[in-house]
Amino acid sequence: MRPIYLLFFLISLTSFGQSNYKITFVKSSNGKLVENQDPVLVFSNGKQSMITSESIQLNKATFPFEQTLITNGNNYQIANLNNSKIISTKDSTSIAKQTFEFSNESKIILGYDCKKAKTIINSNTIELWYTNDLNCKGAPSLLGSSLGLVLETIRNGNYIVSATKIEKVKEFPILKIDPSKNLDVLTYRDLLWKSRFTTIPVFKDEVINFSDTSKSNDSILRFANGTIILKKIKIPTIKKGSQIFVEVKEQSNGDAYDRTGSVFIIPTDKKLSFLDGLQNGIKALPVYDNGNGKQYQGIIATDNFSPLLELMRFFTPFGIKQYNTIQLKDKTWEEQVHYRQDISELTAALHNTEIYIGTFIGNYDKGGHKVSVTITIHPEEENAVSKPATVIPLFNTTNIMEMAGQEYSTLFNSDKGLKVTFTLNKELKNARLRYITTGHGGWENGDEFVPKKNTIYLDEKEVAVFIPWREDCGSYRLYNPASGNFPNGLSSSDYSRSNWCPGMATNPNYIDFGTLKAGTHSIQVFIPQGAPEGSSFSAWNVSGVLIGE
Repeated sequence: MRPIYLLFFLISLTSFGQSNYKITFVKSSNGKLVENQDPVLVFSNGKQSMITSESIQLNKATFPFEQTLITNGNNYQIANLNNSKIISTKDSTSIAKQTFEFSNESKIILGYDCKKAKTIINSNTIELWYTNDLNCKGAPSLLGSSLGLVLETIRNGNYIVSATKIEKVKEFPILKIDPSKNLDVLTYRDLLWKSRFTTIPVFKDEVINFSDTSKSNDSILRFANGTIILKKIKIPTIKKGSQIFVEVKEQSNGDAYDRTGSVFIIPTDKKLSFLDGLQNGIKALPVYDNGNGKQYQGIIATDNFSPLLELMRFFTPFGIKQYNTIQLKDKTWEEQVHYRQDISELTAALHNTEIYIGTFIGNYDKGGHKVSVTITIHPEEENAVSKPATVIPLFNTTNIMEMAGQEYSTLFNSDKGLKVTFTLNKELKNARLRYITTGHGGWENGDEFVPKKNTIYLDEKEVAVFIPWREDCGSYRLYNPASGNFPNGLSSSDYSRSNWCPGMATNPNYIDFGTLKAGTHSIQVFIPQGAPEGSSFSAWNVSGVLIGE
């Protein structure tokens, strides 16, 4: 039997010489009963009330689950996080702070005369119908539990929690609490919330910098003079329909500039992987030659090699945290930039496996940047749509080994652009290209500041044309204390750019391919890359992952 009670006795619900009632509540939305619901149970008498559920009483509840005891003006909340961990808190203020507008309206519910009270919480109008006929108090939630016995709660006129049955019972369930182990309310809520999903810490406050003294250790590998960190982690089984997020937190640790960042997986499904290039040097990677006289290492899929699978492309702001000492009128700088992105469509590449996951920030600063990276897995929702079962990384031109000699992605200055050929052993339905693109060239005429059309071809037929561009960069000004100020009243971080801003993550574009038959296919990417001016040049970092069923 699943343990659901604490071992230390403080308070138990028993008969006090008054009638004990068990009230069953069900939920409905827009006139229809909520499917597969767990009915709420309220036990109440003239002294105490308890909020629990039918599944808990039957020892069939899934973790985490919570119960509430209201007695002597105090609210005790008890949560079972798993089979062995139980937490609790005591709150003596939340019920007392509730305010209501009372009405003269009345109606009969389950044979009892009920009065109406109304309140507004977070812009939600909530009506409560309560009775004093039973000489006891309670409600299906904390809201209104001091009014009387609440038999119906209506939120915004369309979501209803209503009593369907009131029974007399001899005894209440026993709920035991150890007061010495009570947590403060915020800690309790935080632990309960975090127990609802899986958190996989990848990196915590790691420095990504440029230094010949950067060394690997037993858990974290460092490459390209410290600008790449890499770790092998285990991803658990991911249930159908689950949502997966990658989170990055970044601060400057010395570098004042906006830099390209990437969180990626190194696929190891073929004879050669990007890990070979990191460990043995750039020459170990296959070369792509598009005829412009340069060689581009490790950027496209071949029969023996898979390129990096990019989870997130992000851009550091100008010196956040490290340069917050710069003072400007009406500017209070942010302490940290937080990027969070949904990567659920890449589930098939993460599910129940060990992976090499890395983070890159291009920089030439000894202090560099400080980053934390976390992956969270959130349980499936009811009737969730399945995620793509096939994930194939096809190309990634971001030169994460820039500081170890990898060529910049200037390959779009030829008629060929980027072309990758791949073979499907089976038909792929609902095929899409997850395409991330950002333009670079940090001077006035560079592609970073000039809108450029991206054109995608599938099997030599044009399937998508768009201009990747961001015009909201000024929204991130408070992340950029070291951003240069110009005579026209703008700062460098304000300027619109080719699909990125200092202090933001770039969203993927999704290009529908429909059904791809088994056999060989090709994808080409064309961008009218700008010509060099002296030592200045333009480049485009593009990554493409084929997903489908």
